[in-house]
Amino acid sequence: MRIILLGPTAAGKTKLSLLLAEELNTSIISADSRQCYQHLNIGTAKPSPQELEKVAHYNISLLDLEEEDSAMEFQKRAAKWEKEILKNADHVFYVGGSTLHIQSLIQPFNDMPEANEENIAKLENRIDAEGIESLYGMLKEIDPEYIHKMDGMNTQRIIRALDVWMQTGKPFSSFHNQGEIQPDKDTIVFGLKWPREKLYDRINERVDGMIERGLIEEVKSILDAGHPKDLQSLNTVGYQEIIKYLDRKWTLEKAVEKIKTSTRRYAKRQMTWYKRWDFIHWLDADEMSAEEMKEEVLNRLN
Repeated sequence: MRIILLGPTAAGKTKLSLLLAEELNTSIISADSRQCYQHLNIGTAKPSPQELEKVAHYNISLLDLEEEDSAMEFQKRAAKWEKEILKNADHVFYVGGSTLHIQSLIQPFNDMPEANEENIAKLENRIDAEGIESLYGMLKEIDPEYIHKMDGMNTQRIIRALDVWMQTGKPFSSFHNQGEIQPDKDTIVFGLKWPREKLYDRINERVDGMIERGLIEEVKSILDAGHPKDLQSLNTVGYQEIIKYLDRKWTLEKAVEKIKTSTRRYAKRQMTWYKRWDFIHWLDADEMSAEEMKEEVLNRLN
């Protein structure tokens, strides 16, 4: 049985997932698009070293910051991990909030062409001449559905989507959605829900906690190690804002407020996306404790 636990950022997925994984005697595969990178610890709310010791995790600190990744690459890795986990367990347990990563588990992507270097060079030249906003506007006309899924103005994803369109004449999102999305009989999906204002309060508290735990120092150590600021891995809420602070473009107060605002917007997009999926078994995280939600999930599985 494949179990998927999803929910917006700061919903409390980590705590519940650890309880469930221990109860089910299985591992956790992170379906998060940034926890797979090394050094991105605080800003991605990666499980702590103690939590990673308690339950085996996959897709955590797997890639170098310079490596590019995608939901399709995640899908390929996950297929291998599932086979490995099921040798010793009855359940495969995914936890995350990245919509395309979750969707790739429920409805595997169709094959799409490899990157075309000539197209990429043309697109990069256009960025140099006109700015990324030019390509963003182009993609918005060609593929508004994919624009809605993206986490901000992600240069690498914009280039990739336009490259695929240039090669095939098809929107990038068409490779992700073919027909109605429904999990197979061996997959069950649970989701954590909160009243919007309470979720936003949790997000604000989480961001303040990240700053207290050393997010600024984390970003500074990454840049001091020589990593470029425009890496795909760093084009992420939390990191870009702190980079602007370190570059003295923003005050710390402004950077923190921008992180909170962008994270709240991201959570809203996540929930909007999840509402399209009527197969999610929702757990009321505002009314139930983690232990109570654990029991609810176990009852559904039996």
